[in-house]
Amino acid sequence: MNQITHVVKHLLVINILMFVVTELIFPSWKGSLAMYYPGSEQFQPIQLVTHFFMHGGWMHLFFNMYALAMFGPPVEMLYRSKRFLFYYIVCALGAAVLHNLYTWYDVSQLQTAMEAFQAAPSYDHYWQFFNQINPKHFTLYGNELVDDISRQLLNGDTGQAGSALQLMNDLVERKMNVPAVGASGAIYGLLLAFGMQFPNHQLMLIFLPVPIKAKYFIPLLMVAEFYFGLQGFDWDPIAHFAHLGGALAGFIMIMIWRKTGARLY
Repeated sequence: MNQITHVVKHLLVINILMFVVTELIFPSWKGSLAMYYPGSEQFQPIQLVTHFFMHGGWMHLFFNMYALAMFGPPVEMLYRSKRFLFYYIVCALGAAVLHNLYTWYDVSQLQTAMEAFQAAPSYDHYWQFFNQINPKHFTLYGNELVDDISRQLLNGDTGQAGSALQLMNDLVERKMNVPAVGASGAIYGLLLAFGMQFPNHQLMLIFLPVPIKAKYFIPLLMVAEFYFGLQGFDWDPIAHFAHLGGALAGFIMIMIWRKTGARLY
């Protein structure tokens, strides 16, 4: 195992302490320290920083800290402590930016569909909205309610248009109030840096029983994140675009350093 370097050690300690404090001592802090979409009433600017020291559970914490301990030290030894910490924070913030941009796009599409239905209630406008909603959210109100309104609209009955609009608005509000936590965006930035700086290093991973070079594994991982982010499977609660945002921010930083000839030490 890699020798734990200075900044990595402190990041491990801070993340673990934050998890213990918010899980076991002050659980009421979890809601205020997680990151909410800026359009949410629960959003606070400080959450852009606090959220990437928070985690949703023991397994979430374990996998992020395992990756930090595995990939962080060689990158820190190459970049040195101050540049490494700067890179880590930039990646975490990049993850927050792309996650919120994707949420803004998603919410905007839903609001546009809702406005179209409000202007002209119809079966087509109704499903223009609901086809963009993850099916798992229907269970908040029951699929029967969604289907019942749909049947009435199909028959030209708009008597339930008000209920439909309320349902749509509730779902938009719910989407805007889903909190995001985790160091995963920063971790994906580290993975990206590791893959670019040590492309031929053979990786032996917990979930992959055969060695694979970093230059193959990292791109495959990013493609998988993009695919799952677009699909939005109902069994998948992961903020994939936050991961991609961390990697993208890291890529931009590395390219800037390479173009400007910045020394890494």
